[in-house]
Amino acid sequence: MTETETVLAELQQGVLCLTLNRPDKLNSFNEEMHLALRAQIERAHEDPAIRAVLLTGAGRGFCAGQDLGDRDPRKGGPAPDLGHTLETFYNPTLRLIRSLEKPVICAVNGVAAGAGANIALACDIVLAAQSARFIQAFSKIGLIPDAGGSWSLARILGEPRAKALALTAEPVDAETAAAWGMIWKALPDDTLMDEAMALASRLAAGPTLGLGLTKRLIQAAATNSLDEQLDMERDLQQTAGRSADYAEGVAAFLDKRKPEFKGA
Repeated sequence: MTETETVLAELQQGVLCLTLNRPDKLNSFNEEMHLALRAQIERAHEDPAIRAVLLTGAGRGFCAGQDLGDRDPRKGGPAPDLGHTLETFYNPTLRLIRSLEKPVICAVNGVAAGAGANIALACDIVLAAQSARFIQAFSKIGLIPDAGGSWSLARILGEPRAKALALTAEPVDAETAAAWGMIWKALPDDTLMDEAMALASRLAAGPTLGLGLTKRLIQAAATNSLDEQLDMERDLQQTAGRSADYAEGVAAFLDKRKPEFKGA
């Protein structure tokens, strides 16, 4: 791991700690950082030693979205194909985060703007420093919310607030984000990373299969009917009930001891 990498990665006791690392650009995305983050999320899919992911940013911000430095219209040339950018870079990473059947925790350490805000909202549990701000900055440059933002905001906040945030680009502070249900907790800046790591470590020591199935089940509830959800609960509970972690959990409960889950 070197400080020149656009995404720093470190595996600690089952937690893959990922740090967006372009602090001089408020961790805005260029092609290199896109590919580096995607590679690490793919690694989390494939490596059984990784049982949780913790995502944060270096420096004073989490992520300012797309780096616009190489898209200066004053330099001439054809307009960029932003649909290609989404399909090639953002959308695959968002799908990988959502489909990863392991907990993904995001620690928002400062401003999260544009796609940066929406990548945070795609994670399973979001903690934010009290100084953090969430900004749907797209309307300031004539764009629409992307990186899943139009989907997640409408589901989390409902249509009125989602529209207001997208149309006005007004910032939402961490305390308000927590009160509205956008994130789980707003924390003092100086305790954010310790609490985020403690949470990630606790989840990494948990029953990974069951946690992953829980994530899948809750995400499906947005589009399932009650009957479909009940059927899905039945099928996934059957899978969870045959796991080694379920057997260990029951045995530990009966023995009045702390369970030692292996993640299977």
